[in-house]
Amino acid sequence: MFTGIVQGVAEVASITDRPGLRSFRLRFPPGFAQDLAIGASVASDGVCLTVTALHGADQADFDVMQQSLGLTTLGTLKEGDRINVERAAKDGAEIGGHPLSGHVDFTATLAEVRQPENNHVMRIEVPARWMRYVFAKGYIAINGASLTVAEADRQAGWFEVWLIPETLRMTTFGQKRPGDRLNIEIERSTQVFVDTVRDALEERLGPLMPALEALMRQQGLSADELTRPLPAPGR
Repeated sequence: MFTGIVQGVAEVASITDRPGLRSFRLRFPPGFAQDLAIGASVASDGVCLTVTALHGADQADFDVMQQSLGLTTLGTLKEGDRINVERAAKDGAEIGGHPLSGHVDFTATLAEVRQPENNHVMRIEVPARWMRYVFAKGYIAINGASLTVAEADRQAGWFEVWLIPETLRMTTFGQKRPGDRLNIEIERSTQVFVDTVRDALEERLGPLMPALEALMRQQGLSADELTRPLPAPGR
């Protein structure tokens, strides 16, 4: 498990491609790899990878299967690229973000970047089938970073996050440009809640569900609004 608090930025030192498998060597920032062991897990741009070999005090190798290469942005990385990294959480670790599995659900496109004073806003386009799990004030993980959704437009298919200077300092987000692809992991409790409520609605309404969805679309709404989780106290 990971906390979604990025601990540093690593550089892709080398890449070796073999049939159905890609091996990375990552160069970590000073101190990141202290006591790192073979078999340990490291979230790399949000993808949980296993250490297969160690090289000196600051480099390690990882293997990525074809399925993960196709589902994430790791298949497009080049030598010299920089990625967000976080080591697996230890027992008793403070969860400063929200619990992450390191299993990316899909990739999304950075549509727009705005930079109001002392802030950095990213608007991200999401495939339609995944927008049902994205709610304003809810959590989402982008390239391994736990972030809060500021705004979400389910009909248009986008959401926005606002980043403070510290987040930009500790991650690669400041270098991202419109058109870049991003790894997204949705918040699991939100997914379970939405799917459970949606299944209950479909079971109870049966053939009336398409009519309800059509009626809500006429009002500029989505049936997914019926599955919106109640906000937690203080959020």
